[in-house]
Amino acid sequence: MAGAPNANTLFYGDNLDILRQHVADESVDLIYLDPPFNSNATYNVLFKSPTGEQSAAQIEAFDDTWHWNFAAERAFDEVVQSGNSNAANMIIAMRSFLGENDMMAYLAMMAVRLIELHRVLKETGSLYLHCDPTASHYLKLLLDAVFAAENFISEIIWKRTSSQNNPRRWGPIHDVILFYSKTKSFKWNRTLRALDKNYVKAKYSNKDAGGSFQIDNLTASGTRGGMSGAPWRGFDPTSIGRHWGVPADTGMFASEEGKLNTHAKLDILDGLGLIAWPEGKDGTVGFPRFKRYLGVGQPIQDVIDDIPPINSQAQERLGYPTQKPLALLERILAASSNEGDVVLDPFCGCGTTVHVAQKLNRRWLGIDVTHLAIGLIQRRLTDAFPMVSYDVVGVPKDVGSATALALADKYEFQKWALSMVEAQPFKGGRKGADGGVDGYIYFKPDGKVTEKAIVSVKGGGHVSDTMIKDLITTVDHEKAKIGVFITLAAPTKPMIVRAATAGFYKPDGEFSKLSGSTYPKIQILTIADLFEGKRPDMPWIDASAFKKAKVEPGGKAQGALDL
Repeated sequence: MAGAPNANTLFYGDNLDILRQHVADESVDLIYLDPPFNSNATYNVLFKSPTGEQSAAQIEAFDDTWHWNFAAERAFDEVVQSGNSNAANMIIAMRSFLGENDMMAYLAMMAVRLIELHRVLKETGSLYLHCDPTASHYLKLLLDAVFAAENFISEIIWKRTSSQNNPRRWGPIHDVILFYSKTKSFKWNRTLRALDKNYVKAKYSNKDAGGSFQIDNLTASGTRGGMSGAPWRGFDPTSIGRHWGVPADTGMFASEEGKLNTHAKLDILDGLGLIAWPEGKDGTVGFPRFKRYLGVGQPIQDVIDDIPPINSQAQERLGYPTQKPLALLERILAASSNEGDVVLDPFCGCGTTVHVAQKLNRRWLGIDVTHLAIGLIQRRLTDAFPMVSYDVVGVPKDVGSATALALADKYEFQKWALSMVEAQPFKGGRKGADGGVDGYIYFKPDGKVTEKAIVSVKGGGHVSDTMIKDLITTVDHEKAKIGVFITLAAPTKPMIVRAATAGFYKPDGEFSKLSGSTYPKIQILTIADLFEGKRPDMPWIDASAFKKAKVEPGGKAQGALDL
């Protein structure tokens, strides 16, 4: 295993490799993962242009991952040979049923990762896997095999949207979150959700000196022997086919569990004024009931219907279609981790888990396979936590490492360079002809009309005036306003002259008239410039496809991880 990273750490790369190389056995307290799957047209589309275009600007992080190919076959073999016989038997059975298709490829790739996630999880740790109903049943079988069926804790339903117009089926409005522990000794914190005002008004209509309360049962259905079925203060629950049911959710008797019998607990409740004695129809006292006072919240349930998805106007929205609400991750982290614990998200996308972990003073590890996502998370953390400190692994940190990346993989170099200027790779950065366009930067000079800049990236050791000439032609052909040429090598004097002769772009609109700003139509930036913090000169008014995250209070630095 490679050298241990410090908390907090953001990794670029395949999470399977990162887990094996950087994360030690039983070093993580909580895992949340939302792995992309192509069950619908946009589930694994990370970004799209502000104009709504997908074909020219989308990034599919796992473009070929979920197709049956050599990688899927290799993942299948690794599961079979992993030593986890339950997982091996399950994946073999699934393949015999499904065959070699996209779903089977997805399951094979997930199975080998779940084995690694189980390895890195502490004995007291938990895992939450967020998915949609298309694959949730298969994933649950895999989790049963890897984590053991007895460690299944909950299937959580999150109502992610209010309605769907599907005339020939029930409207699909929910996601599934599968909650597993590694052992029965998992961490759990009693967590409350806000009470619904209409519910409070309808159910908590009674009031006394202790506050608002509702009348609840003090008995449960069915008869029993022993003290729970014996008469108490003249009331015999057996006579009405029931038994005493002391509310267990109060937590009142947790420290005395096993020491107090049912009647003793009823005596304590009555002494605290928590039992109501209703008047019967004939003036006699009716069967006693429990007085449930209005608390600060309701214990969380396995149906989450009080956390809406992030709409287009939400302050926390960053421009990432599958972005999950902060409140959803806050609830999960609050329930299953404590301050200082290590939280891992192996598919961290736009970084919501990382953001919440930092906010709640957890230590964190985030992994993603796209440079654009890593860049987005870095900006998000800096915006939300100006004093944040963390490590980044797998991303160039100087010209030397950028040169090494360009020599190793020019396409990954391009995507990394584009992330440095907040540009979106053309057609997801797929290999092949690009017509002179490596990426786009979208901006709104007047705050309304979306314009674009063309970005061309060159990672070779030689650049020439012809490349600038070609960029000018592409900018004009694409009806773009600005062209940005990013180069690893230093530009030649003829290139600089050619760029200067292209002239300037002057935006229209009231803002531009007031500012009087003009911008070079063709701009040349070296990789060294980018490391010095330089970026394209353009009207960066809502320029990025990604909005700034609001500044969060707190976010204390955590100590080093012993990984």
